[in-house]
Amino acid sequence: MTRDHLYPHIEPYRSGQIQLDDIHTMYWEQSGNPDGIPVVFLHGGPGAGTIPAHRRFFDPEKYCIVVFDQRGAGRSIPLGELRDNTTSHLIADMETLRTQLRIEKWLLFGGSWGSTLAIAYAEAHPEKCLGLVMRGIFLGREQELDWFLYGCRTVFPEAWGKLVDSLSDSEKKDVLGAYHHVLTEGTVEEKLRAARVWSRYEGACSTLMPSPETVAAFGQDNMALGLARIETHYFVNELFMGKNALLDNIHRIRDIPGIIIQGRYD
Repeated sequence: MTRDHLYPHIEPYRSGQIQLDDIHTMYWEQSGNPDGIPVVFLHGGPGAGTIPAHRRFFDPEKYCIVVFDQRGAGRSIPLGELRDNTTSHLIADMETLRTQLRIEKWLLFGGSWGSTLAIAYAEAHPEKCLGLVMRGIFLGREQELDWFLYGCRTVFPEAWGKLVDSLSDSEKKDVLGAYHHVLTEGTVEEKLRAARVWSRYEGACSTLMPSPETVAAFGQDNMALGLARIETHYFVNELFMGKNALLDNIHRIRDIPGIIIQGRYD
C-alpha cells in the first residue's frame, strides 16, 4: 500500500506522556473518533517508533486510533534505553496505557515486530482483545533472524555489503554480536555510526523495490539510534521469549477474530 491509498492526514486530539517507572516515560496519542472502535497501532523494530502516517491506516470516522512509542523508541524517553526493556515490559506498558485511557477492549494492529508484540500481548491478555490485524508476520524465530542477518544478502547484496563492510572476517560470522557490542560498549560516535549502518540496512530490506526515502528515514539519527540499539538488544536475547513461545501458546487466542496479511515478498 502506498501512502496515496491511506486515509487523509489527521492530527491527534489528545496526547501525553506516561511515567512508566524510574527510567522510562512513554509517549502516546489518540486521533480519529473518540467514540469509535478502539484500535492500537503497534510499531515495528523493536525500536522503530511511530510516524504521523501510522494514523492514516484507519478510517478516522470509525476508529478511535491509539498510537504509542514503545519504551526507548520514538518520542518515548530515554531514547534507546535498554534497561528494563523486554517484551514483558512492553506488554505491561500496553496494559498501563489501556487502563489510563479507560478502554475496555481494543483491536490490535501491527506489522513485522508489531505483529510479534500483538500476538504476545493477546496471548497474555486475550480478554482485552477485540481482534488482531497483522501484516508481515514476524515470530522472532532463529530462522527468521538468520534470514534477516544473512539470507537477505541474496536479495539485497549491495545493502548487505554495506552492513558488513567495516567488520572483520570473524565478525562477519556473528554480525549481530559485532553490532550489539559496538552499540552497547562503543563511544558515542561509534554507536551512532553503527546505528546508521544497521538502520539503513533494515530500511533497504523493508521494501522489495528500492525506496531511497525509506532508507533516508531509517538513517536519521533518532530513528537509527533507537532502532539499532533496541533491536540488537532484543535479538541477542531471543526477543525475551522462549523458543517458539508464540506458536506454543496460540491456543490462548484461537477464539479471537484475526486477519493476517502476508504479502508474497514479506
